[in-house]
Amino acid sequence: MIKFMMLGTFVAILLASGFFAMQKTKNLGDFFLGGRKIGPWMSAFAYGTTYFSAVIFVGYAGKIGWSFGISGLWIGIGNAVIGSYLAWKLLAKPTREMTEKLGVMTMPEFLQARYDSHALKIFSALIIFIFFVPYSASVFMGLSYVFEEVFQINYNFVLMMITVITAAYLLMGGYRAIALTDFIQGLVMLFGIAVLIYYVFGHPVVGGFAQVIPRLTQIDPELGSFFPVGQKGVALFSVVLLTSLGPWGLPQMVQKFYAIKDKEKIKAATVISTVFCFVIGLGAYGAGAMSHLYFQQLPVDPATGKATVDLLVPKILETALPELAAILILLLVLSASMSTLSSLVLVSSSSITIDLLKGYLKPEMGKKEELLLMRGFCLLFIVLSAVLALLKPTIILTLMALSWGTVAGVFLGPYLWGLFWPGTTKVGAWCGALGGLLISLGFSWYHHFDAVFVPIGGALAMLLSLAIVPAVSSVTERFSQEHLQKVFVQQTESR
Repeated sequence: MIKFMMLGTFVAILLASGFFAMQKTKNLGDFFLGGRKIGPWMSAFAYGTTYFSAVIFVGYAGKIGWSFGISGLWIGIGNAVIGSYLAWKLLAKPTREMTEKLGVMTMPEFLQARYDSHALKIFSALIIFIFFVPYSASVFMGLSYVFEEVFQINYNFVLMMITVITAAYLLMGGYRAIALTDFIQGLVMLFGIAVLIYYVFGHPVVGGFAQVIPRLTQIDPELGSFFPVGQKGVALFSVVLLTSLGPWGLPQMVQKFYAIKDKEKIKAATVISTVFCFVIGLGAYGAGAMSHLYFQQLPVDPATGKATVDLLVPKILETALPELAAILILLLVLSASMSTLSSLVLVSSSSITIDLLKGYLKPEMGKKEELLLMRGFCLLFIVLSAVLALLKPTIILTLMALSWGTVAGVFLGPYLWGLFWPGTTKVGAWCGALGGLLISLGFSWYHHFDAVFVPIGGALAMLLSLAIVPAVSSVTERFSQEHLQKVFVQQTESR
């Protein structure tokens, strides 16, 4: 009974936060960016909680731990240092200044204004909507698996419940509701990860931190090594790159830079976000690294009769944690997932409402109509993701990796070079975006969407996009000085 009381209290807090935020949501800018008035703590926690979802705890942590052992911790380190610290340090201030100067709210709007290309805006909006549906579905699936394992509640029922809760508080308050609930959820995650580390590493099969490497080495020397070699080293580096550099080009992550109150708050947000990602990343991947100490073979999904990495971490939690602690970890995973889901839904819906409908089909929409349409497309996106999750595709990790890598590959080059280099051209941006798309999908297709090769394809897409944009820009027609002054001069003077 206590687990349902804790869950009910948590859900009530989320809904109350959404209702509170709704009172301050008067227009589309309030709904999508919180009026650009979000403080450093809420911005940092929104970034961190969006970064980590149920797929990290359920799928990736188990998959990485089972495949790489202790060296999987490099992913958590990379997420904190590259994905959080360097992202905030290098990107937050210029992004905040340039987007405010250009009067844009979304990544497609930014690309349109920066490159004077309506077609690029339409293309990028469609990429976001198409690839974020399977991404969100993978989050829905991961969260439902954990609920089913810990609460013994039917997967389909859990999925419907999560769908309704996400829709309710997001539709009420938009980004302000997300930021407020993310702060609450972030506190739950930090406390929960401390409990997870205490019980998982303190269990007799592990024997404490000092016994981790010796016991993993007894099973397989590579599991106890921090530096994998050969194909394993390439695969691990690809995942580090994909999950750490990828957020630099993901619209739902970059949105946090748009919405922070002012550039003076960025320093504090940088520190808070980095510490948060360091604790959560090392805790999640550390727990996954213990999987070989808990199991000699992969657990079997009773629904399919097949062995799966998706159940490694849920089974570890079931083995190592007492009921009350397991419920807290469930709330941790719920917190991470609800934040990621709401951010994905908001950004995806904006691609249709702001970038396509308001941008082209109905530019004269009133404020009430804008808000109504935005909420309507939020609901549509949630339903589409839930329907895909109901089908329970067996490629949950592949879905996330493919979506993450493809979207990051499309946007990373045009966004970064456009932000810092006036010499970036329209043709260069287009080639970088199309190159990232084709490389990610083509490489994955060639390898039959194998879970090992999909992250490598995403990493290649990001790196080649970063290389293609300047290479093509250096030999194609540059923008006029007048256009560049609109984008860069005032920003430079403000520094």
